[in-house]
Amino acid sequence: MAEHPLQLEKDQARRAFSRSAHSYDEVAVLQREMGQRMLDRLQYVKLQPELILDLGAGTGHFAGELAARYKNGRVIALDFAYPMLLLARRRGPWLRRPRCVCGDLEQLPFADQSADLLFSNAAIQWSRDLDRTFREFLRVLRPGGLLMFTTFGPDTLKELRAAWGAADGHSHVSGFADLHDLGDALLRAGFAAPVMDCDRLTLTYGDVRTLMRDLKRLGAHNVTAGRPRGLTGKGRLAAMTQAYEAYRRDGRLPASYEVIYGHAWAPVAAPRRPAPGVPVGAPGEASIIVSTSASVRP
Repeated sequence: MAEHPLQLEKDQARRAFSRSAHSYDEVAVLQREMGQRMLDRLQYVKLQPELILDLGAGTGHFAGELAARYKNGRVIALDFAYPMLLLARRRGPWLRRPRCVCGDLEQLPFADQSADLLFSNAAIQWSRDLDRTFREFLRVLRPGGLLMFTTFGPDTLKELRAAWGAADGHSHVSGFADLHDLGDALLRAGFAAPVMDCDRLTLTYGDVRTLMRDLKRLGAHNVTAGRPRGLTGKGRLAAMTQAYEAYRRDGRLPASYEVIYGHAWAPVAAPRRPAPGVPVGAPGEASIIVSTSASVRP
């Protein structure tokens, strides 16, 4: 069966992030802002976790922050790109650096009900199966444990997507789940009291080549099945660049990001385990909070 054109090729994503491990921190301005905003929200949560999993930890910036914050907890950093973990293992206090595990969000190498806090910053958009990912998250959480995550919504890089659409009509930007779909997926997995909200952040650039260079250095390549397989010709690149110029304001080109935040709890009374591939519905509704907007200068 042919893949959907927006279906991710995860092996390609893993290789892209592996190649970008040593340049990632230099350009991850937005990712650090997202993670810091999520970390700030933990100030209002009365939780003293014994085991914290940083899922999709990248170079481990927030694994170190979590280790410093929860001095009585152990932090494990998981990522699917091994070179990222070589950097992550250097983070945090000298005697409490995170343990590192190379693994996949859709098949976590952890025991059932083993963790108290799951922290996942800008990672779940690389999952091919969101329902399976959330079921795995719930499986490893202890009853009463907390999941907090950030990801990107469908308006992310909308200018770049539209400019490429005008140039050649191919998929050049990954697709992203919207806020309501994420909340529904949390409920299907069996999480309790999910809350979703979003920010709209904007990075600005002098030219589109700098934007594309930063995306490459992040490892955020287009890995959709429907992406063009050959080299991008100079003509198409010039057409895309010209189309993007329509968005220039005050001498700068915007790159919009819809940043989605979510948190949910593992029920104190654990739900029955679903059969493989069959999500279990949960009663209730996901709470939705109106989004805010801001600009971030790289």
